Amino acid sequence: MPGTPLIAGVARVDITPPVGIAHAGWGAQKHQVAEAIDMPLYVTALVLQQGELRVAIVDVDILILNADMDAEARSAVVEATGIEPDNIRLAYSHNHSGPAMMSDWLTEGMDLAEAWYAAIPAKVAEAVSDAMSSLQEVVVSSGAGECRININRRPVDSHGNRFTGRNWNDPVDHEVGVVALDTLSGDPLATLMIFACHPTMMGHDNTSITPDFPGPARRVVEETVGGLCLFLQGAGGNQGPIHGFVGDLNVYRREGTKLGLETARVRMNLDPYERKERLIEILPSGADLGMYEDEVVSEPDSELGVAWDETELPLRELEPVDVLERRAAELADVVAEMHASEAPHDELVAAVSRAKKATIALNCARLAARHGEDGHITMRSQAIRLGETVLVSVPLEPFVEIGLEVKERSPASRTFFSGFSNGHFNYLPTDAGIEEGGYEVDVSPFAAGSAELVTRACIRAIEKVWP
Repeated sequence: MPGTPLIAGVARVDITPPVGIAHAGWGAQKHQVAEAIDMPLYVTALVLQQGELRVAIVDVDILILNADMDAEARSAVVEATGIEPDNIRLAYSHNHSGPAMMSDWLTEGMDLAEAWYAAIPAKVAEAVSDAMSSLQEVVVSSGAGECRININRRPVDSHGNRFTGRNWNDPVDHEVGVVALDTLSGDPLATLMIFACHPTMMGHDNTSITPDFPGPARRVVEETVGGLCLFLQGAGGNQGPIHGFVGDLNVYRREGTKLGLETARVRMNLDPYERKERLIEILPSGADLGMYEDEVVSEPDSELGVAWDETELPLRELEPVDVLERRAAELADVVAEMHASEAPHDELVAAVSRAKKATIALNCARLAARHGEDGHITMRSQAIRLGETVLVSVPLEPFVEIGLEVKERSPASRTFFSGFSNGHFNYLPTDAGIEEGGYEVDVSPFAAGSAELVTRACIRAIEKVWP
């Protein structure tokens, strides 16, 4: 809608859980509940409106918003605000050091975790409602930087097996996407920060609730630039931190600060207006002084748009749900017995790891059984246009090659790609990744050919908002 003002509001709601809540869920961990809060967790919401079109983008410090949680939160937002359900992007940071979700082997703190998760939809609606109460006219600009705290996380051991660690040879995306929204007086209202990296800096030895690196990154942007900052996870399926799986809280604070500083640097160099300098006068002085004025020669593109596209992704063959349920229950019983008998730590860790792997396999099969139909799952991609930038997202943990391909093939002036939005259907490997195997492939329900189908759906969605 050229010429129609873009208005926006932003708000934040605290969702920090209590100490004693079931924590994280690493197979190698020995603790069950959080013992401290290192940084708060938040829901941050940005509402955009142009004419009759109203869009909400929400950033939640949470491991996953699965299809059920997404639907519940989306319904809560619709009821509270009237925003159309398809005009909402519910993004989750994929934080691994918040409350536990997959609980089959945990015996403590799950009552608190269940209550915490049940409260999230109302908190999302509250944040969006608060953002709507402060709408004001804004202009949009965007840019990109680079941060090297991430790496491809699928190296190969001496036997040719993939594990989760540091792979210096396979693809990685260091791009930091930045979208800036400023008021007409030039004050920063909001910053979108897009980066591809699993928030797994804090690992099995960490007993504190943290937002992992997105938390300090947002804080640095807000303290340096002003306004509120939202983090949107990129194509992080096979992207992890260089410094990961640690118990030292200083690691995530330091690495998040690096990302925040780069985001702030890019943000502070953005100007939504095209300007041309004009020499006003040369002022006589000890050294004659050139006095300049920078004139605005064109207004920024602030067009808002949203569109979806869908595709059918083929499912691979999985073990039956009932078989996996029995296996997971048996292993969970073993863990409970070992906790009760205070078994040696090494033995307990091995048992918890087996139970966690069984639960992950079970959840994958349950997902395919619930959402699959005729051998496929219907996946929807969403594109949101903000001026000269398009944000495209999918409800998957996509490998970075998919995100790079979408950005390369996009017709938009600038495209930022994300997974981890609008539901969660597990990992999406490339066909090459499927052949290589490894954890991400084992827990993915999708067959070969799915990656290209997702790429095409994303491009079609982008083309609908970027004709």
